[in-house]
Amino acid sequence: MVTDIKLKEVPKKQLAIQPKKFILWLFMVSIVMVFAALTSGFIVRQAEGNWLAYALPSQLWVSTCIILLSSGTAIWALKSSKSGNLTTTRTGLILTLLLGLAFLVTQFWVWSVLVDNKIYFVGNPAGSFLYVLMGVHAFHLLSGLLYLLIMLIRAYKVRSAEQIQFHLGLSTTYWHFLTGLWVYLYVFLIIYH
Repeated sequence: MVTDIKLKEVPKKQLAIQPKKFILWLFMVSIVMVFAALTSGFIVRQAEGNWLAYALPSQLWVSTCIILLSSGTAIWALKSSKSGNLTTTRTGLILTLLLGLAFLVTQFWVWSVLVDNKIYFVGNPAGSFLYVLMGVHAFHLLSGLLYLLIMLIRAYKVRSAEQIQFHLGLSTTYWHFLTGLWVYLYVFLIIYH
């Protein structure tokens, strides 16, 4: 006796991710790879010798506190948009932008301290690596500031905070990533300096 057994093919659930979110994550992974290469190069080059010993400028601590604070204001802006409060969303975005700019100012301050201490971009690789790490991070931070500025402009064009919530979430994710990346670099420099 043969019975016909019909197998019903169950479609597999597709892994769904919003394309813009996927692109953002792909971009962040590529940035991680760049900094992994730079920090690995730092360690390898340091081991070869001829490495200038100098104290890290204390202003790096100030810039680290500023960028951590800016991450807090970014969270505040996002939470405000989720609760529908457009005014505090705008305020949070403005504060995040201002703190991001303050972070960049402190980075230039660090560079001026380095120059005052005769640590230049050209010359000993110890100084060169510090300038490159900070400069590449600052470049990516500028892209984060541009994204936040676009979000602020949109926040003044819409009538409801919910209308910008998705993109604000993306910009906040990127901003937190940049904050985490800076904290990693700062700790890395403390450990391997």
